[in-house]
Amino acid sequence: MPDLSWQKSSFSGGESEDCLYLAAAPDGTVRLRESDSPDEIITTTPAHLGHLVRALKSRTAP
Repeated sequence: MPDLSWQKSSFSGGESEDCLYLAAAPDGTVRLRESDSPDEIITTTPAHLGHLVRALKSRTAP
């Protein structure tokens, strides 16, 4: 796997151990990983990630 430039999500907590990182891969996909399991990487497309984010934002808090 090529070296990726990981960026911490703006919604991740400051110095806590529960952070989400994203990286754009050269093949056009998006990679996601958590700080507590950095070797476990999820690959998705920008369209699918956008759909997930929009769906989550449309939900109201209980």
